[in-house]
Amino acid sequence: MPDLRDAATDFRYLLSRGYPRAAALVLVGNRYELNHTARQLLHRGVFAPLEAAARRAKLRLLPEAAGLPLGIDGHNVLITLECALRDLPLVAADDGFIRDVGQVSRSFKPSRETDRVLALLLDYLAAQPWPAPVAVFYDAPLSLSGELARLTMEAAAARGLQLTAAAVPVPERELQDFPGPIVSSDTALIDVQAVVVDLAGEIIRQVLRRRPLELDAVS
Repeated sequence: MPDLRDAATDFRYLLSRGYPRAAALVLVGNRYELNHTARQLLHRGVFAPLEAAARRAKLRLLPEAAGLPLGIDGHNVLITLECALRDLPLVAADDGFIRDVGQVSRSFKPSRETDRVLALLLDYLAAQPWPAPVAVFYDAPLSLSGELARLTMEAAAARGLQLTAAAVPVPERELQDFPGPIVSSDTALIDVQAVVVDLAGEIIRQVLRRRPLELDAVS
């Protein structure tokens, strides 16, 4: 752990000086002889200070965004929660978002854990005063996305939520111009949206009581 924090400090410094991200990660990873998981923790958790600060300025808790349409990056949220439920590594990133390093997105398939994290997500939403519609976008190329969208709408209706869910070819296209706050830890989406909610992070901290790895950056 001390080596990883030292590596994070060096990586952050190189990024702040304009070094290419991939090259800087290789340099630092080799310098500290980090394994693949440690390098992923750096990659997912460490950013140049100005970049991180700009994203933190957009971050809101769910109650702070109440009353506006909410767009959810479905697989992004469910995969992070499922990794938390399976006790896989999580990092509290410099930009304020909690991210997993499981690298399961391309191979993701719904499972019993998916049912559990979907219930966690919908229960958390149902507990909020949220009069506006919620739209969940799943990545259609991933396995059983259409079925997951159907199950999401059924479970949401049972909780009295005003929610739609759909499997779409590219969820990012739907979310980058969404007319309200979005829920995602995808850096490309965060950078183009004005208000972003780390819903998975809230649930991980407040419901699951997990404490992600911190790499000594401002949060």
